[in-house]
Amino acid sequence: MQTGEIIIYQSQNGQTSIDVRLEKETVWLTLNQLATLFNRDKSVISRHISNVFKESELASNSVVAKNATTGPDGKTYQVEHFNLDVIISVGYRVKSPQGTQFRIWANKVLKDYLVKGYAVNERRLKEQSQQLEQLKQTVKLLGNVLENQPLNSDQASGLLKVITDYTYALDVLDQYDHQVLEIKETTKEEFFRINYEEAMAAINGLRDKFGGSSLFGNEKDGSFQGSLAVIYQTFDGEDLYRSVEEKAACLLYFVIKNHSFSDGNKRIAAFLFVWFLEKNRLLYKEDGSRRIADNALVALTLMIAESKPEEMEMMVKVVVNLINLRN
Repeated sequence: MQTGEIIIYQSQNGQTSIDVRLEKETVWLTLNQLATLFNRDKSVISRHISNVFKESELASNSVVAKNATTGPDGKTYQVEHFNLDVIISVGYRVKSPQGTQFRIWANKVLKDYLVKGYAVNERRLKEQSQQLEQLKQTVKLLGNVLENQPLNSDQASGLLKVITDYTYALDVLDQYDHQVLEIKETTKEEFFRINYEEAMAAINGLRDKFGGSSLFGNEKDGSFQGSLAVIYQTFDGEDLYRSVEEKAACLLYFVIKNHSFSDGNKRIAAFLFVWFLEKNRLLYKEDGSRRIADNALVALTLMIAESKPEEMEMMVKVVVNLINLRN
């Protein structure tokens, strides 16, 4: 199997295991590959897939993609590829020894995720919270030292630099903790309004430059156009998102959350975000330095991807406060 790969086997201790080769964010298999995976005739697999769509278990436009494939005769054909959602659905329907092994494995993974994954996520959140609290306490202690202990000029300068350099960041965190984060010191003047045609051309250029798969930037539905349209929504004749920073933050949020493409959603969202800022002359500060660093961009993208829908407003405010004129 060449596009994605799943191999079911039994490990030495007798446990059912699966080797998976991922293509970016998911696995894509053809009908032939699915038939090989579950050791059933193509007609059987095809019937199961049809039933999955007929029973509205999945929507075909979001889990099926056509990809150019070279056949044995040397000609190029458009072949349907099915993603991991379809593979799992078929795995729970097909009757074969391989299908049974797949279900045993899937049930074990699900149980481990629900039981162990929750504990891991809880521990990670606690660790992050502790680290944030430690940072706040450190800066507070530094402030106390400055107030209560006479220091030489070098010591005082060093402590003062730490506090002044991170005052804004800690202030943003404090406002976030108390849910009072506001949007302020933003830019009203627009030099660029993003549209669908230019955005798709930029995405295609990104794929060509970095050698993405043919599924990179492949639209699954019309939600991407909706993501672009929503940032220019108006209410009573006024823009709902009034500043360039708000529009940029919403662009990042909606492209990530709508998952409009078969592959590369987070990379596309991050790219369009910085591209939009650059076009609006906000990506770089007056001294030529970037307004948002690589690691901050990655952190924001992942934070939004993991956020809950009801946290959207706060996520947008966090992004705005990290790219506004104070930063």
